[in-house]
Amino acid sequence: MIKNQSPAHALRELLAQPGLITMPCCFDAFSARLIERAGFPLTFMSGFAVSSARLGLPDTGLISYGEMLDQGRNICHAVSIPVIGDGDTGYGNPLNIRRTVRGYADSGFACIMLEDQESPKRCGHTRGKSVVDRTEAVTRIRAAVDEREAGADILVMARTDARHTHGLEEALWRCQAFADQGADIIFLEAPRSREEMEQFCSTIPGYKMANIVEGGDTPALPPQELEAIGYDIAAYPLTLLSSAARAMSDALTALRQGNPAPGMLSFSELREVVGFNEYDQGLSHYQEADE
Repeated sequence: MIKNQSPAHALRELLAQPGLITMPCCFDAFSARLIERAGFPLTFMSGFAVSSARLGLPDTGLISYGEMLDQGRNICHAVSIPVIGDGDTGYGNPLNIRRTVRGYADSGFACIMLEDQESPKRCGHTRGKSVVDRTEAVTRIRAAVDEREAGADILVMARTDARHTHGLEEALWRCQAFADQGADIIFLEAPRSREEMEQFCSTIPGYKMANIVEGGDTPALPPQELEAIGYDIAAYPLTLLSSAARAMSDALTALRQGNPAPGMLSFSELREVVGFNEYDQGLSHYQEADE
């Protein structure tokens, strides 16, 4: 991201470039730093992952707006790449939604994702979710767009979970309605086949995101196929969280058995990732200036 360029502007420029954006999702500032260090140009603060990492609880609407905003502020300040934030249902009525959008923009997010689930919401690839009616779903996105148009420097991603409860036709109707309201990115959650993904991309205008949950409802197509179908972003919301959980579980098993933990970073590598080297360089600059 260019110095003095807003996160939203950086994301718009990124979306305007040809090709699919592969987007690993983060859950804290540390995982976001790893994503940036690996060379990815964009990340997403996953609600599932944040609820798991911050609260140790499932993504069922238990985490609050304030907790998500606090986590997001730390993430956005830790990296220079744009960050998309999970805004769940917007945390209330249209005026609440406008406040949520403004809060996410002020915290440094490039984009906020809002969905049409009933509150309390839940992970889009789990059972038991339900969606609000068409009028409320469209009103949520209109309120978000109104706040963007009123000066909040942020993009709006509109998500529908209606495929699960009402079928593909209703989900596509909502996607089109969200696009008509001015949403910048459209997200159809949990299509069940490549054919459904193709229909979504061929019929809905604007930028579109695929959500690849390993073991979830949506086919985990490779990036080349997602790009060919017409997606602009491929999100991987649980790849890092699941990988971290496996690595930590393996380390704990090894320690319990009296063995060294496998696959660790060296202490010097860990210091670099956390930012000790950068900190020390900055501190020495001021120490030298005082001499």
